[in-house]
Amino acid sequence: MSRVQPIPRISLIWLLVAQVLVIVPHLTHLPVWIIALWLVCAGWRIQIFRMRARYPNAWAKVVLMLVAGVGVFISRGSLIGLEAGTVLLVAAFILKLVEMHSRRDALVLIFLGFFTVVTAYLFDDSMLVAFYSLLPVCALLAALIGLQQSVFAERPMATLKLSATLMLQAAPLLLLLFIFFPRIGPLWSLPAPSAKGVSGLSDSMTPGDIADLSRSDELVFRASFTGQMPPRPKLYWRALTMERFDGKRWSQAPFAELAAMPDWQSGGEPWRYSIIMQPTEQRWLFGLDVAQTDLPGVRQLNDFSLQAAAPVDRSLLYEVESWPQSVREAQVARDALQRNLLLPEQGDPRTRAWAQQLRQQYPQTNLLVAALLQHFNREAFYYTLKPPRLEEDSVDAFLFDTRRGFCAHYAGAMTFVLRAAGIPARLVAGYQGGEINSAGNYVSVRQFDAHAWVEYWQPGTGWQAVDPTFQVAPERIESGLEEAMTEEGSFLEDSPFSPLRYRQLSWLNELRLGWDNLNYNWQRWVLGYQSGQQFDLLKRWFGEVRAERLAVALVGGGGLLLGGLALWFFKPWRNRPSPQQRQYQRFERLLLRHGLVRGTAEGPRDFARRAGQQLPAQAALIRQFIEHWEQQFYAGKPADGVQLKRALQALRRALPWRFTRPPERT
Repeated sequence: MSRVQPIPRISLIWLLVAQVLVIVPHLTHLPVWIIALWLVCAGWRIQIFRMRARYPNAWAKVVLMLVAGVGVFISRGSLIGLEAGTVLLVAAFILKLVEMHSRRDALVLIFLGFFTVVTAYLFDDSMLVAFYSLLPVCALLAALIGLQQSVFAERPMATLKLSATLMLQAAPLLLLLFIFFPRIGPLWSLPAPSAKGVSGLSDSMTPGDIADLSRSDELVFRASFTGQMPPRPKLYWRALTMERFDGKRWSQAPFAELAAMPDWQSGGEPWRYSIIMQPTEQRWLFGLDVAQTDLPGVRQLNDFSLQAAAPVDRSLLYEVESWPQSVREAQVARDALQRNLLLPEQGDPRTRAWAQQLRQQYPQTNLLVAALLQHFNREAFYYTLKPPRLEEDSVDAFLFDTRRGFCAHYAGAMTFVLRAAGIPARLVAGYQGGEINSAGNYVSVRQFDAHAWVEYWQPGTGWQAVDPTFQVAPERIESGLEEAMTEEGSFLEDSPFSPLRYRQLSWLNELRLGWDNLNYNWQRWVLGYQSGQQFDLLKRWFGEVRAERLAVALVGGGGLLLGGLALWFFKPWRNRPSPQQRQYQRFERLLLRHGLVRGTAEGPRDFARRAGQQLPAQAALIRQFIEHWEQQFYAGKPADGVQLKRALQALRRALPWRFTRPPERT
């Protein structure tokens, strides 16, 4: 029976360090009991190493597995899915620590750790997480190195240094694979974790829903324009259109996505830009009116919004063209117009009566819309993030009683009045404005930029967009929510540590914008480097891209790179002596000064014995040096240059000083 090789102490230390580093990025979505599980298993493993505890038997292993499974099911409600699967993986990564008997088990644990590091990208793919992942990878490599019988077995820093060196040597090959390796879609898909930022617009809303979004500084998307960026008041980012109203909630019309594509005529110069969108778990994409994109699987709905074939569950980069001066549906089918005139049969009688008065007073649609906007501008309406609660007849209560509200209040009320007056109208939900980063020439749109506005239809001109919020709080459209909430002081009041609250501190704001610019470029050039970008790059380099050319570039480039690295690091043309050989050469040169020359056929031990006979006062030191040297050079003892150096220095000090010409070697 073969003897089980024990796990070296240095490898166990780095394994424990690696486990901590691997688990840290997962702390935000791991249950608390995982931490307790690691503390128990780590302590148990240390006691096993100190021979104060035994390995778990078969029954103990079964119990630990059952406890972990039950804990995952209780904390996550399932054993299937991304979050549950990740917790199970981390639990297995921890439990393997106490079951580890041999080096083979240690290798399994190390490779499991590499896989666990990768799962962190499923929750956060930012640049910070990417660079942090180098730490657990380096620690796992150090544990792998520590498993080998070498001089590093008792030198943790040397192990770490070698691990970092290996990672640096692999960087050129990593870059080559990143550029040339074909981009393929995922082989499987998992539902996005609930902890990931999916809070945002939904397919139905009440006025209070957008007010809730205004309390979040979570990033929604970034947009970079080709050429000059449009002025901020023009940045109305459409997400979806809501055409149904039940008296309290606006929602999308049923089967709206099944309708035919809209009719529109482009006009003027288009805006060209690219958007990097964060996961939303929704199918709509963001764009300025009227938006078009060549992204596969994306189509334009009849309400001019963009819809993907599947929910956006990861960061998405797409190119867009928008035609702001286009004419949208100058002629519309009768059933579509009727859908945008529907109101609940009962409710809000005062608003209905007022709408009829406006219709009689302003028979032309454009004049009625202008009068309604003027009403919001001249009357005592207030823009606030803390509107009073509206119960029954919410539109009546808002227009005639409270007159305090958020953008959804004004947009919803105006849409109701227009429909009651016989004008087809609908509510549009999306985002308005954004923060311009001059360093990167792009705009960042966050949840507090959520906005709602109105579209109405009239013959010949089609759908026209109007924003009643601009009449009440123009600073909200021109400068952003923070400027509009200056007096009220409610901007991000629930997030006291958000750096967006302290834009007046120039140094902090510049630091924040600089870091945001780095993350944007990371998403654009690294995460956004997909098949389309790869094809364009290779086409610029090689002209026509063929499979055989790509294979030659990948294999040939990799071979040349690895060959060059091998020549650079190993230098086969140089016969470099080992540290033990260099110390022995110094030993010979020292004795040469005293007339002692090693013969051609004389071995090191015989030479040292003869030197001890001629130098009896230093015989003990000569014998000490040669014994240390033989143990390291022949017997496989770990190399210790310090020991040899000290022995040689002791011999040099004991010998009398003498300056003589060394005799010729015979």
